Amino acid sequence: MDNILCTICARGGSKGVKNKNIKAINGKPLIAYTIEQAKQSKLFEHIVVSTDSDEIANIAKEYGAEVFFKRDSKMASDEAGKLDVIKDAFCKSEEYYNKEFDYLIDLDATAPLRIIDDIVDSFNQFKLNNNENLITAMPSRRSPYFNLVEVDANGKVSLSKTLDTTIIRRQDTPKSYDMNASIYIWKRETILNKKSLFLNSTGLYIMPEERSIDIDTELDYKFVEFMMREKDAKR
Repeated sequence: MDNILCTICARGGSKGVKNKNIKAINGKPLIAYTIEQAKQSKLFEHIVVSTDSDEIANIAKEYGAEVFFKRDSKMASDEAGKLDVIKDAFCKSEEYYNKEFDYLIDLDATAPLRIIDDIVDSFNQFKLNNNENLITAMPSRRSPYFNLVEVDANGKVSLSKTLDTTIIRRQDTPKSYDMNASIYIWKRETILNKKSLFLNSTGLYIMPEERSIDIDTELDYKFVEFMMREKDAKR
C-alpha cells in the first residue's frame, strides 16, 4: 500500500480575502472542503495542516485534520516560498510520526472546487508516468503566443512569446495551461532534495476550468460560492 502524506498549508495572514482559509463559504469554513476531500479520497493515513493561526488549527482539527505544530513566523510571511513551507511540514511530519513517507500530496485550501477523483486520478497518473513531481492546471484562456503581452523598460509592448511563423488565429498556437494551485505531488527524494517546481520529469494533470478556481480575491470567493450553490441546487 502506498505510504502518502497529505499536507494542507493555511496561514492566517491572507490579504486578498481576509481570513479566507476559514471564512464561511456555502455554510462551512473554506479549509473544511479540502480536509473532507482528503479524507474521502482514502489515500492518506495522516492529513496534516501547517498553520501559524490557532483559530485555523482549531477548525482544522474539528474537521478531522492533524495539527501537531505551529508554523514558524518566518514560514508564514509574505516572503516565504510555498515549496519551503511544504517541505517544512513534510520533514516535521516524518519526525513526529517516526516514519518515512514515500509520497507527498499537498492540497491547497483555496481550491475547493476540485473533486475527489482529481486527487486519486492525478496520483495514479503520477505513478503511471513515474514523475518526480506533478502539478495541476487548466487549459489557458489566453495564449502567450497570441494575446499575452509584456512591456519592457523602454515602454515597448510585445507578445510574451513568439514563433518563427506568424500566428493569425489563437487556435493555431501551441497549447498552454494555467496552473490552478490545486494539487501538488512529490516523491520523497524530490521534495527533500529539489528546490524547483519544474523538473525534467514534472507531470501535468489537466483539470477543467470549472474545478480550477483558486480563491485569491473577493471576486474569486463570490464566484466559487455561486458555483457551489449551483451544484447543490442540481442535486
